[in-house]
Amino acid sequence: MTDTLFTPVTIGAIEAANRIAMAPLTRNRADNDTGEVSDMHVEYYRQRAGAGIIITEATQISGEGKGYLQTPGIYTEGQVAAWRKVTDAVHTEGGKIVIQLWHVGRISHTSLQPDGQAPVAPSALNAGVKTFTANGFEATSDPRALEIGEMARIVEDYAHATRMAKKAGFDGVEVHAANGYLLDQFLKTASNEREDAYGGSLENRARLLFEVMEAVTEAWDGAHVGIRLSPFSPANGISDENPQETFTYVIEGLNRFGLAYLHMVEGATGGSRDLAEGQSIDALRALFEGPYMANNGYDRDMALKAAASGHAEMIAIGRPFIANPDLVERFEQEAPLNEGNTSTYYGGGREGLTDYPSLKG
Repeated sequence: MTDTLFTPVTIGAIEAANRIAMAPLTRNRADNDTGEVSDMHVEYYRQRAGAGIIITEATQISGEGKGYLQTPGIYTEGQVAAWRKVTDAVHTEGGKIVIQLWHVGRISHTSLQPDGQAPVAPSALNAGVKTFTANGFEATSDPRALEIGEMARIVEDYAHATRMAKKAGFDGVEVHAANGYLLDQFLKTASNEREDAYGGSLENRARLLFEVMEAVTEAWDGAHVGIRLSPFSPANGISDENPQETFTYVIEGLNRFGLAYLHMVEGATGGSRDLAEGQSIDALRALFEGPYMANNGYDRDMALKAAASGHAEMIAIGRPFIANPDLVERFEQEAPLNEGNTSTYYGGGREGLTDYPSLKG
């Protein structure tokens, strides 16, 4: 059982040294004005290059896509140059790294938007949650509904970010279509009240996602593209009338893109793995024709079992990687884990980012 988790695996075009992925972890330490990462990020990701695949913190595809203070971008030349230092460092250590492409949609605040504009969304419905601004946690601003003529621009922003990620030296991209952000907002009924080609029917609600995936896989072949979904998670005030039906349609439709992997949150993001009657991750996972990446609350024993049973080709683990840069080595040796300092998870400097000890000191 122990061997499988620590053996190499091919995920699309990526040759991973083991089956443990570092899940995306927002840390709010990029330059707030430029969206550029810094030397802190270079060291942070370099330290964690032992993961089979690192998935970066969520990274906005445009200024409009930003929803939290000090999150990075991947749409300017300066951002590309800054990320290039990260990818070079990870590759020097023998690691692999993909970047998560993000548009937050309505999970934003006017103070974070270009020219103080309203955030955009499928429909003008406030999520009723909070986001992280210069004033701390504030209620999300009222969004405006995207006009149908703007959809092509959104799609092109994803394609542009993909091309920039390739230029920055990443091993692939992951399209963030989970956790109540823009693409998830279009998919789910509670946040999408449109009556045009992007709302109403299941086919229409999934239209933007499929247009984005078409553009991203044209910008970089599907073997370098993954996607993250959270079918049953209520994160960021999101819900759907029939998520099993919705995501059956979505996952069957994703198969035509030849993706590197499907990454799913199994239950409530960062919370319970329990599902309501009629909801099944296993049934959805079985529909996907490529590698599957499991996520949500996995510890060492759960990860070992998931890999050994064939439930997942990779297991994504998040918060334990914050305090344990050498998490894979610790798992392999059954070594104790460092405890994370939650007060330094979001924002700040090197403390709580790059100063956790490894087994080697």
